[in-house]
Amino acid sequence: MDLSLPTLRKPFKPRAIMTDSDENRALLPAGLHDLLPPRAAQEASTISGVMEAFRASGYEQVKPPLVEFESTLVGNGTNGGGSLAGQMFRVMDPVSQRMMAVRADITLQVARIAEARLADEPRPLRLSYAGQILRVRGNQLRPERQFAQVGLELIGAEGVAADVEVVSLAADALSAAGVLRPTVDLNSPALVASILENLELDDMTVVDLRAALDRKDKDAAGEILLGKEVAFSDSAKALCALIETVGPADEVIGKLSDIALPLGARDEVARLSAVVAGLHAAMPDLPLTLDPVEYRGFEYHTGISFTLFAEGVRGELGRGGRYITGAGEAATGVSLYMDSILRALPAPEPRDRLYLPYGTVFRDGAACRSAGWITIAALASVDDPVADACRLGCSHLLIDGEPTCVGSDT
Repeated sequence: MDLSLPTLRKPFKPRAIMTDSDENRALLPAGLHDLLPPRAAQEASTISGVMEAFRASGYEQVKPPLVEFESTLVGNGTNGGGSLAGQMFRVMDPVSQRMMAVRADITLQVARIAEARLADEPRPLRLSYAGQILRVRGNQLRPERQFAQVGLELIGAEGVAADVEVVSLAADALSAAGVLRPTVDLNSPALVASILENLELDDMTVVDLRAALDRKDKDAAGEILLGKEVAFSDSAKALCALIETVGPADEVIGKLSDIALPLGARDEVARLSAVVAGLHAAMPDLPLTLDPVEYRGFEYHTGISFTLFAEGVRGELGRGGRYITGAGEAATGVSLYMDSILRALPAPEPRDRLYLPYGTVFRDGAACRSAGWITIAALASVDDPVADACRLGCSHLLIDGEPTCVGSDT
């Protein structure tokens, strides 16, 4: 007879199934984040300041919707839609049964407004905007997928003065927002395009060559040109020479003048030179660099383009340039990215807050707010108003109708 005790077994307990209520509610999808105090208020204040700078120069604000028909937002290769087609979240409109998309950029929407709703307004048309954009993917320099975009579009102006105005106003708005010494990197996608036209390369070769130029890889560019048996042509030699002409704008303009360029490319250099001269006259202290072969991000631009940076700040603060609208109008504009701009700004200084003891009448609090105070009203009676004021982060306490510094003889 076996008198050993039976083995005790734990009763079967099914594994709990994770439900939405069990998830960490603070967890957000990659590239999305909450903007908390005081940064959220700082962003709103900065946007307001930038928009005021635009308004003061005659740019009137428009407000397109966050979502609209996909066909409008996709656009085409000439107006910039194609470059962001893969970055849009799509949804079926239950009303019209048509595909809609969440905007990944606001520029196309402003161009649509100019073409349709404001077609009869006199040109040049100056429009500004501010709003949130959402993209499917981030990148290494900007992992954020949702951020605020602020910008302007100057539509119906072809001259150098339009390029100078947009670049100057963008840099001025950044300075007014508190960005110390923004820098401008100028580009001219049309310069390389005019040289490539003389080489008569197939589309795939042009893509590979553009990629080599973006990497500043002279050897790879030379191999591609050699493989197509055009490496010894004047245009190919000019293209390879452009790779080494990167740096301060004045120096690069001088180097470009020494390169044997085809006629169309010489016209682009002349325009670049005029824009640089105009920017020096408008903003003598604005640092300018020039990279004539940069193409990434400027696939649809047709003339002078530019990127805004700040020293020590990850990612570009903004970018813009010349393009053709869907209606065939010449336009130039700039988009500023608030996530990068906030990284360029120091943390906001905390403002004094005035504690209003329980029972303070509303009109007394209103008088304090009119005098510039941020007031925090007690909602219940407490034994120690001073301690409660400190707990709520208040620097001052209202005593006998007078703001008194917490920590003084209170």
